[in-house]
Amino acid sequence: MKSIQFTQYGGPEVLQMIESDIPKPTGRQVLIEVKAIGVNYADTARREGKYVVPTPLPFVPGTEVAGTVCEVGEEVTSVQIGQRVVALIEAGGYTEYTLVDERSVISLPDGLDFYQAVALPVQGLSAYHILKTMGRLEEGETVLIHAAAGGVGTVSVQLARIFGAGNIIATASTEEKRALARQLGAHVAIDYTKEGWNNEVLAATDGKGVDVALEMAGGDIFQQTLQCLAPFGRLVVYGVASGQFTKMTPSLLMGKNLSVIGFFLPQMMRKQALYQQSLQEMLHYVQTGRIQLTIGGVYPLEQAADVHRLLQSRQTHGKLVLVP
Repeated sequence: MKSIQFTQYGGPEVLQMIESDIPKPTGRQVLIEVKAIGVNYADTARREGKYVVPTPLPFVPGTEVAGTVCEVGEEVTSVQIGQRVVALIEAGGYTEYTLVDERSVISLPDGLDFYQAVALPVQGLSAYHILKTMGRLEEGETVLIHAAAGGVGTVSVQLARIFGAGNIIATASTEEKRALARQLGAHVAIDYTKEGWNNEVLAATDGKGVDVALEMAGGDIFQQTLQCLAPFGRLVVYGVASGQFTKMTPSLLMGKNLSVIGFFLPQMMRKQALYQQSLQEMLHYVQTGRIQLTIGGVYPLEQAADVHRLLQSRQTHGKLVLVP
């Protein structure tokens, strides 16, 4: 089988095609013939050696796969050969065949294709748990969603609507992206590149501030977002896209009973029941049309380096997918 791996950290050029034997499943493992692979910023961070946790070398990136079960281990009880499935894994997805624990595998509903399915595990589950599990968004509350035209952002806007948010405030850098956020359900869309954008957020809430904020930029954006919180507000941090780290004075949280919460998706994978329930719920939302997914491009596996370049150029829209 063919896979993409890197043996040193660096730019997209370190991604190399290799050939190896197809693995055999044992115990509770299932072997998936991969039909679609999701590409994520985490993959580029792994490649650069800048991920949240260490990346061992050599390394095959890829955490989202969808495909068909072609073989199962002797202890497997919940998955059958021929079943169409999607799975969130820790690594090893850029390949033609991959081994997955049966507890990480979710069956695909009828009418859902592999491309749609593979667009959900990372961005979809991140949006779901940032809003619901960590942010504890309640019906009628106000939510602030940064990078609202991005992968997590577009799903978050739609989920906030489904969860009953009373006021959805989106930020994005261009009018095209802000128009997309409004189309998906945002009540207000703000240009976060403009000075004083946080004052526009406060104006959109009649000075009260937001109950839940989704923050993944870091640096000044983090500090300004903190100022946008209402009493008892929750700020959920799930990235540092700017590469700028910031200092926070904890006592500043006390005056309005504020919370700053960190989110890291792999921790959710360790809560199997929660992982399976939430992914099934997300698949249902897509199947019934309540959430719209945008596939930005489908590329052959051997073009993984080019796809990484595209993703990091920040000129793409929607989910980028690799096909073995």
